[in-house]
Amino acid sequence: MKYKWILLLVGLSLISCKKEESSKAEISETKSTFFVEKNDVLVSYSGNYLPTSTTSQIVKHDYYTLSYNEKFEQAEWVAYELKTAYLKNNDFKRPYFIEDPKVTTGSADWRNYKKSGYDKGHLCPAGDMEFSKKAYDDTFYTSNISPQEHRFNSGIWNRIEGKVRYWAGKYNGVYVVTGGVLKDSDKKIGTEEVAVPKYFYKIVLSKSGKEHKAIAFLVPHKESDKSIYDYVVPIETIEKMTGIDFFPILKNLKSSKDF
Repeated sequence: MKYKWILLLVGLSLISCKKEESSKAEISETKSTFFVEKNDVLVSYSGNYLPTSTTSQIVKHDYYTLSYNEKFEQAEWVAYELKTAYLKNNDFKRPYFIEDPKVTTGSADWRNYKKSGYDKGHLCPAGDMEFSKKAYDDTFYTSNISPQEHRFNSGIWNRIEGKVRYWAGKYNGVYVVTGGVLKDSDKKIGTEEVAVPKYFYKIVLSKSGKEHKAIAFLVPHKESDKSIYDYVVPIETIEKMTGIDFFPILKNLKSSKDF
């Protein structure tokens, strides 16, 4: 009888271990679709949360990631997480723009912009990274800029950037992807022929539990006094124009003005 009890206890222990292993496997599988921080950039465990790249030159900095397009001498997209804790104002001294040492093909020299009539427009805004001097300075790599008309940069584009910071506070952090729509027909500036996009886009994603919501903007590169909501478009519209899949693991994600 004693041996039967021992066998019964061993059997229950084995069942318990199997259940624990199964539970761990389920948790691991679930986590593969959850967001985690890797070098403070929001990615998935499976590594496919970032947008796809048409150039295969993905560069990861501490607080943002980009896909560099050598043909147009700028990033086709810059992606980053804007946490609520990042929403700070510091009077940091603006550094000089420098080439990105991580871009293997070499990012454009800032002199391409000199006397061009265009601003060095940040894609990941310096204003989103004022929580850290290092994070702030990293936004001044030339891989993170695109030629922008001053009234566009300081106008409609600046208003959208301000709204993104508002949403970061409202939703306890957001994920942002932004860039210019790059085409062969774009005007070029400088000796390296940096493209001047005719449109810029910004996509903002929030996540609460397993629920996601997004809003996408496609803005003509010109001055505008219109509401930012006049430029809301389906994410698919930008994907068709760029050839980029922005959220590979989030199927059927729709953008909406109700953000």
